[in-house]
Amino acid sequence: MQFSVYQVSRKGGREKNEDRMGYCYTRDAGLFALADGMGGHPEGEVASQLALSTLAALFQREAKPQLADPLRFLHDAIIAGHHQLLRYAMERGLADTPRTTLVACLIQGNAAYWAHCGDSRLYLVRGDKLVARTRDHSYSELQETLSQVVPMGDRVNRNVLFTCLGSPGKPVVDTAGPLAVHPGDRVMLCSDGLWGTVADNVITEVLATQAISSAVPELVERALRAAGERSDNVTVLAVEWESAEDLDSKSGISTLSLGEEVFASTIQASLGGDGSADDLDDAEIERSIREINEAIQRSSKKRR
Repeated sequence: MQFSVYQVSRKGGREKNEDRMGYCYTRDAGLFALADGMGGHPEGEVASQLALSTLAALFQREAKPQLADPLRFLHDAIIAGHHQLLRYAMERGLADTPRTTLVACLIQGNAAYWAHCGDSRLYLVRGDKLVARTRDHSYSELQETLSQVVPMGDRVNRNVLFTCLGSPGKPVVDTAGPLAVHPGDRVMLCSDGLWGTVADNVITEVLATQAISSAVPELVERALRAAGERSDNVTVLAVEWESAEDLDSKSGISTLSLGEEVFASTIQASLGGDGSADDLDDAEIERSIREINEAIQRSSKKRR
């Protein structure tokens, strides 16, 4: 696999950042994920981190170096994250369970698979076209879909979700794929802090006309400016699928020389040492990539 990745998370006008994101990969499979801890419930930042950590741990266990059934893996791993949240709340005697949304994309064998629960979104842009977008598990999105069939009454709040991880009932997890990926395809995962203030056509245009290293920070800044002082957390992770001749060694990642047992992840690195989420900037991401590549090189030397 060969890809470039760029990610930014900003606190906005909130007291703390409850979003988490990250990616992990083996020689033949890459997993990219984002979670948005839900306000109004305890420890949203713990919920999002725990969900991603569970996903990454299961990916490390199952991808040897690829997954036998990507869609089943995504579904089962997300449900496992849900159960981890229930267990966390029970062990600590919490009156309410920490809750989070989650969206994840798996790229394997030149195909993309994805799954989501809640209203964190995936966008897939090819050329200047929006090829795919997840549909939120919100009453407003459901209302919009149904309104095309039958007349609907008053609009409902877009922030009201009918499912998430950590909820009392079993979460709804939608999966999609496989969809063949072409060189130059961009996959973007984002929290509602972005799409809530930046329209889909603008997101598509920016992703289509700029390198992801420019598109991601521009989209984040647009969202923050549009929302003003009351901005939600804004988190974006974008991946560009690349061919061998297009791979930029400075920003791209190639897994072609990895051994079958080599696994790399940035998901744990997204949580600060003090347990809080600091804003993730370009320098931090570059440092994470360097550390991963150094670990891979050390692993490769040991196997010789």
